[in-house]
Amino acid sequence: MADVMIRVPAEVRDQLAAVAEARGTSLRALMQEIAAQTLTPEQIKARAERTRVLLAERFGHYVTDEESAEMRRRMRDATAAHRAALAEGERPR
Repeated sequence: MADVMIRVPAEVRDQLAAVAEARGTSLRALMQEIAAQTLTPEQIKARAERTRVLLAERFGHYVTDEESAEMRRRMRDATAAHRAALAEGERPR
């Protein structure tokens, strides 16, 4: 296993350490989990294509490029609203 050093602000390190402690795991294990769950752009495109195929084959719904673009926009808006709520200390909806 290779080691890597990542420089982050102290607040980020402290946040990650708090999350790891709350989960009863190590910082190393937390970072491995985050890396395993984070998709590359190529993986995202492949997943989207598999979803299009599944919707077409199983449900007869053919997702248009316009529908995909609209869903991406809505997801970006929802993510931005969620992050803003977290930054303001509100409970996410």
